[in-house]
Amino acid sequence: MSNTWNREELESAFQTWHATVTRAASGAGSWREFVDLFTPDAEYHEQMVGVLKGPDAIWAWAEPTLAQFPGSAMTSFPDYWHLIDDVNGVIVVKLNNLMRDPGDGSQMGADNISILTYAGNGKFSKEEDIYDPAEFVRLVPEWCRRAMELGTLSEAELAWCKQALPAAEPDSVS
Repeated sequence: MSNTWNREELESAFQTWHATVTRAASGAGSWREFVDLFTPDAEYHEQMVGVLKGPDAIWAWAEPTLAQFPGSAMTSFPDYWHLIDDVNGVIVVKLNNLMRDPGDGSQMGADNISILTYAGNGKFSKEEDIYDPAEFVRLVPEWCRRAMELGTLSEAELAWCKQALPAAEPDSVS
């Protein structure tokens, strides 16, 4: 595979991708900016949803999943490490999807690996997210339960937790 980019361009593209994800998750940016990092023919492989083709399909998934609760409670995605394959234009990163502090200073998160295929000019033609769904199935109720105990949820978040995760409701909350 021939390409016209070098390692520095790939590193810069990754740093832009990660900064964009960080801004969107924190509320300082938009998930639309994240979607804008993809080419018109991009594929996003999300293992619970399937293959999303093109920015419109990626946005149709990202907005309700990441910008609305409970996805919006994942407010940072610190990376443990990333690797760059400058021959093939592939970046692999291991991230921690951290929920916001439930109110006691604790950190609750679940790991994932994202594989990014670079297309040049700061854009990606593919992203594939790999994670253990069971970690997220455990994480969200655990986080909801703790935030409910501490009284740190908005009314809408509390209603969501009670409706979607009745097992998460602590005995002290009614």
